[in-house]
This record gives sequence, C-alpha cells and structure tokens, in this order.
Amino acid sequence: MIETRIRAYLRDETPAVGDRLTERFLAERLRVSRSPIRKALQELQRDGTVGRTESGGYVVARSGADVSLPESSDDTGDDNAAYMKIAADRLDGALPERVTENGLMRRYSLTRGQVGQLLLRISAEGWIAPLPGYGWEFLPVLTSVKSYRDSYHFRLVVEPAAILEDTFVLDREAVRERMLEQQELVDGKIWSISGSELFDLNTRFHETVAKCSNNDFFIESLARINRLRRLIEYRQALVPERAVLRCAEHVELARLLLKGDLQEASDHLRRHLSSVGSEKSQ
Repeated sequence: MIETRIRAYLRDETPAVGDRLTERFLAERLRVSRSPIRKALQELQRDGTVGRTESGGYVVARSGADVSLPESSDDTGDDNAAYMKIAADRLDGALPERVTENGLMRRYSLTRGQVGQLLLRISAEGWIAPLPGYGWEFLPVLTSVKSYRDSYHFRLVVEPAAILEDTFVLDREAVRERMLEQQELVDGKIWSISGSELFDLNTRFHETVAKCSNNDFFIESLARINRLRRLIEYRQALVPERAVLRCAEHVELARLLLKGDLQEASDHLRRHLSSVGSEKSQ
C-alpha cells in the first residue's frame, strides 16, 4: 500500500531524477510513520524505482511516466461504479470523515478484496489516507462550484505566468510526449477512456508545462490544486465533444512551446483556462 502511494507520488509529481527522498518527508506527506516508509523504500530500491546513496539515503531513480503502478481492475465494471459512487458520496457529504473497510463493505455491498483495491486506488490518488492503527480518513477536496471556480481563477494567475518565468526551460522530450497523448485523445481515444483517466492525462499535461518553470512554488501549488479538484472534476467534466476541443488546445499549446514562442503560449494558455473554466463552472 505505502509502496504504491510512493510510486503514485513519483509518477504524478515527477520529482527530478537524483532528488533526495527522505523518510521524514514521505512520512509527513503520506501521513504515516517512518517504519512502513523505510520498508517501502527498500522494496522500491530492489526494482530500481529509487536509488541508494553512499551515505545510506535514498534518491529518485525513476520519475513521471517511467514509474509504473500495479495493475488493477479499478476502471472496469462494478469496481469503477463503486469508485464513482464513493466519489459522489464524498462530494455530497454522505460519508463521514473517517471510515473503515468493514463499513465500506456493508455500505456498497463489496467484498474485502474489492474494498482493498478501491482504497489502494483512492489512497494513491491522494484523497484518503490510512489512520494510525485502524481505519481511514478522507482528505480535503473541493466540494462546491464556487471553490471549483476559484481554483480556475488561481490557475489563471499561476500557469500562464509560469511560462514567462526567467527560469523557464522547456523539457522538449516531456512536452512532445504530452502532445502525443493529447493528439491521441483528439483522434478518438477520448471516447474509450474513463473520466479518471482523462483527468490524469490532462493534469499531467498542465503539470509538465508548469514544471518547466523550475519554480517549486508554481509546481507544488498546481499539483495541490489538482489533487483537491479531482472529485468535483468528475461531476463538472465536459461532454466528450467539448473535451476534444480543449485537448486540441493542449496540442496547440505544446506546438507553441516547442516553437519557442513563449509569450503566445502564455496568452494561449490564459485563453484556454478562461474558456474551460467558464464552461465547467456552469
């Protein structure tokens, strides 16, 4: 469980290869004690996801798309329906802040194995965390249209400005990869994936661009906003016909960045966020 959550952190927030990974930082971030963190890091070292320094510490060895998560059936059939029901109940305030596996089994008529897989997924996505000893606690998320709209106002300030930072250095390989992902959505893939997969692809695109700013405050702030808005995004998501247009705008943004026209890219991103934020906040 902890190993998977560390993998999700390395995949979603793409720390630089070679960055230090301390037990204290990971324990605070994942809200667990250092002991399971230590065991998880040992396992991750064995498969090459993290490396070991001469002094005995750990560093990032794989990041972003190079980090794999365990296969599961979360995005199919009854499991995905249960996931979406839990997400809806969390948004509606129908679930208490603290829950147990037994309680979730009874409420949603699931087996212990199904609940375990769902908790693994939700924990990796960052909106629930295990309590010391027993039970789980939901973490803060955006739950109102106003807070959702405010998140887009915040992004309008931060993301276009990140492109114009003096420290902005384009990661051309990463941006090309994100552009190809978005082009696949435009070409038809968007009709065959789940809402959570679409959210992950789109947030990965925006976070890749922000990371090029080399400003930790921009990078971490956007990652935090994306974690907070994950659930309400499912409810406010655009219909596929509109989402395709927004993915095409991602492709155009990547083209402008690769061309080196940073001012036009910043202006384009501002127009994109303004339009999509208005559409989704209706």
